[in-house]
Amino acid sequence: MARIVECVPNFSEGRREEVIQALAETIRTTDGVRLLDVQADSSHNRCVLSFVGDLEAVRAAALAAAGRAVELIDMNRHRGEHPRLGAVDVIPLVPVAGLSMEECVAAAHALGREIWERLRVPVYFYAEAATRAERRRLPDIRKGEYEGLKGKLAEPAWAPDVGDPVAHPTAGVTVVGARRPLIAYNINLTTADVEVARRIARAVRESTGGLVNVQAMGVKAASGQAQVSMNLLDHTRTPVHRAFELVRVEAARHGADILESEIVGLIPLDAVADVARFYLRLRGFDRAQILEAKLME
Repeated sequence: MARIVECVPNFSEGRREEVIQALAETIRTTDGVRLLDVQADSSHNRCVLSFVGDLEAVRAAALAAAGRAVELIDMNRHRGEHPRLGAVDVIPLVPVAGLSMEECVAAAHALGREIWERLRVPVYFYAEAATRAERRRLPDIRKGEYEGLKGKLAEPAWAPDVGDPVAHPTAGVTVVGARRPLIAYNINLTTADVEVARRIARAVRESTGGLVNVQAMGVKAASGQAQVSMNLLDHTRTPVHRAFELVRVEAARHGADILESEIVGLIPLDAVADVARFYLRLRGFDRAQILEAKLME
């Protein structure tokens, strides 16, 4: 059986096309991996690359791309809507087939050590690779963002998991982890009032009493519209349509509606099937009824 892992690194660059393409090309030219998707957002000033392969090849590609990002991205000049800590903001490893979460955790720890040893960028571990409970959630690690790193790293409780407690002068720090598949999902509203999006985000995210396994924040999209930007950490517990409907209901309370939504990166087929099952009110619908899913059996 094939042993496949997905890697979805997030880089703090979403405006300079030449940098985005350089990062993509670094992954594309690494033996043993397949680049699946490249998405960039200018308002977030961030790009997300998705690629798959065997564990060692994926680790090599992630390290090579991290090195390229350290060369090309200066965090002292970076501005964007999305919270971030470094040029390579986060590198998650996601088991797809034939390997365990424990193997991905071990690979994440090895990758973190390599990033420090070769690039001198300190590393935090998160999600399943976290070394302590307070570092499991990415938003907790990102608090203070790049601008607050000096003070954060001076606190003994926030010493990096790997490396010296001093940020790289241009690349900041990096967060590496292992996790299950998540869905990065943004909803643009029919208002430009970002405060409305922030209030909706507070109602939606788990940390402030909303939906389980959902992270959310309100930002301004590149179009100028207010946006609710979400990570759905487990679509089997909170499916996409449930998040969509709660945003719609909360938006109506503020005199707004949903203009459009978007998936950033890739989405599991089962999550799309759940949306179809809900909105089409399909009785007894099964994933096996999807032609492409049947062909892959």
